[in-house]
Amino acid sequence: MKVVINKIVVFISFLLLVSTTHAQLFRAGAASRIITPDPLLPVSGGVGVPRPSKEKKGELYARAVVLEKGSTRIAIVNIDNLGWSSVLGDRSRALIKGIPPENILIGATHTHSAPDAYAFPDENGKTGADLVYLDWCTKQIADAVNEAIAKLEPALLKTAVDEAHGKIAYNYYADQLYDPRCGVIQVIPAAAASKNKAIATLVNYAVHPEVIGSDRGILSPDLCGPLYTKIESVFGGVALFMNGAQGGMVTADNRLPNGKEANDWNECIRIGELLADEAIRIIRNAEAQSDPTLFCTSRRIQFTIESPLMKYILENSPLKMPTTNGNTISTQLNLLNIGTAQILTIPGEALPNIGYYVKRNMKTKQPFLFGLTNDAFGYILTKVDFQSFKRYEYVSRTSLGEMTGEVYINEALKLIAESPAAVTK
Repeated sequence: MKVVINKIVVFISFLLLVSTTHAQLFRAGAASRIITPDPLLPVSGGVGVPRPSKEKKGELYARAVVLEKGSTRIAIVNIDNLGWSSVLGDRSRALIKGIPPENILIGATHTHSAPDAYAFPDENGKTGADLVYLDWCTKQIADAVNEAIAKLEPALLKTAVDEAHGKIAYNYYADQLYDPRCGVIQVIPAAAASKNKAIATLVNYAVHPEVIGSDRGILSPDLCGPLYTKIESVFGGVALFMNGAQGGMVTADNRLPNGKEANDWNECIRIGELLADEAIRIIRNAEAQSDPTLFCTSRRIQFTIESPLMKYILENSPLKMPTTNGNTISTQLNLLNIGTAQILTIPGEALPNIGYYVKRNMKTKQPFLFGLTNDAFGYILTKVDFQSFKRYEYVSRTSLGEMTGEVYINEALKLIAESPAAVTK
């Protein structure tokens, strides 16, 4: 009898071990949706009335990757748009099953050639945004994430950060004041790890995708489109682009020797493919992590609204962004550990010095910053930079206020201090 009982105990222990091991598997899935409007809509490159578009170059996308380890599941989404508010993001989150809303990160690529998603009000309080289109986009985002969940499969993780070389970006205000580092996160099928095929490849780099801009009558993902295409032609799967600390004013290096700029689709292809090539080089020989950690935390932070322009936009946009008496607004800040990488979100366009400082304080050798994620509240600069230089007049005017950068830095450092370090090799 004791022998039988012992065998039963051993068998049950084996089943529990198998079950626990399976539950702790690292899994990943990815999917995308085209969100190009048909017929075409006017495009927005910032505050003001959107400009009519007559043609398109490339497709606009919502692209999603879902990661899972044990009871932790997260989604990272990029959308080809100038910005994407939490009001729209929360509509998608409500339609996504199986992921806590606070674990769903939605970031804008910041292309300047997509329809107005802020619903900027004019001086009469009217907007040129197509609210039906924006609501449709929120459903496409949810569909992409839900499909990615359905496609979850055992996966391996590769992460790497290195300087991207070549004529990709520069700072329009101060040529060399930008971060040349490119971070890459790639998930590959565990069952076909040797075939060099990916489930998803995410590129994190700070640059304004504004080669074409909003004044040429062209709707486009800008340089992000060719980047997606090139990466997927090499690795398959779904390619994503998450912007970084590209504020004030890290832009695409489309300068020509004659002092002019190349502002066409061919230049988007050149820069997008060059950045893709660099990302491929950076991740190609990274060591595969078979049992990576997965951690996600979030906190709500509040900003004071001081800028008259930003206050007018927030109060009069038909999206009805939730301010407190028009004086403060809150947003979500996320910190993720994905294997050896650590990721921090930025709810807007942080200037490069903020990006450098925060990265230097992160608990990892592979720091990632996801700019314009969860919200996009204009420029984020420190109080010593705010209205200090003539060059910074525009970025100061389109910032929430003098203390926005200080609040962000303090809250980011608190979140970093309270969170575990990314696991090193």
